[in-house]
Amino acid sequence: MSTKKGTDAVLYYGAAGSRAANLLANVRDVTLNLDKSEVDVTTRASDGWKQTTGGLKDASIEFEMIWDDEDAGFTALQAAFFDDTAVALLCLDQVNGQGLDADFAITKFSRSEPLDDVLKVSVTAKPTRSSRAPGWKE
Repeated sequence: MSTKKGTDAVLYYGAAGSRAANLLANVRDVTLNLDKSEVDVTTRASDGWKQTTGGLKDASIEFEMIWDDEDAGFTALQAAFFDDTAVALLCLDQVNGQGLDADFAITKFSRSEPLDDVLKVSVTAKPTRSSRAPGWKE
């Protein structure tokens, strides 16, 4: 049995419309959220049981970054948020591993200013309309 640590995972960013290729190293506590909507497929033949199947997939990537306006990845995500532009993200469980590949809208870019810590930004990214559909890379 093999286990992976969070430090093995990688997050890449790049220009929308192509696979992200630049390592986003200034990240911590990344969460890849994957869900499906539920579709009711109950019929009279289900003998009184409600039946469900999966519908549309939904995804988001949430993470923190240290506030560093000299970091190219930080400034790319900041610009995507303020300019309402898409950015390519590739969230993998390890280098050359598996994970979500898509163009994303940055929907949250919230700065925290704790007295006893560095400035950080909480980022949320969600797949957005682009020339390529989201996909799972294996």
